[in-house]
Amino acid sequence: MSENALEFNDENVKDEIEKIRPVLQRDGGDIDFIGIEDKVVKVKLQGACSGCAMATVTLQWTVERNLKSVFPEIEKVENVQ
Repeated sequence: MSENALEFNDENVKDEIEKIRPVLQRDGGDIDFIGIEDKVVKVKLQGACSGCAMATVTLQWTVERNLKSVFPEIEKVENVQ
């Protein structure tokens, strides 16, 4: 692990999700960090994001893409209901 790399753990992932949250809130949505199972990050999309037809795209292109740039070991980000 490089000197600037963050350890892949609940606290660090939650901190990174907090950085993404304002993007979702601008569109009336929100996101909660649920936890990590193996290399899968579990989140819950809320507000406008929970019923939006574009929720899957938001999850993959906004949340997952940003998290994978910091934590390349993530396999996927999954929305739990």
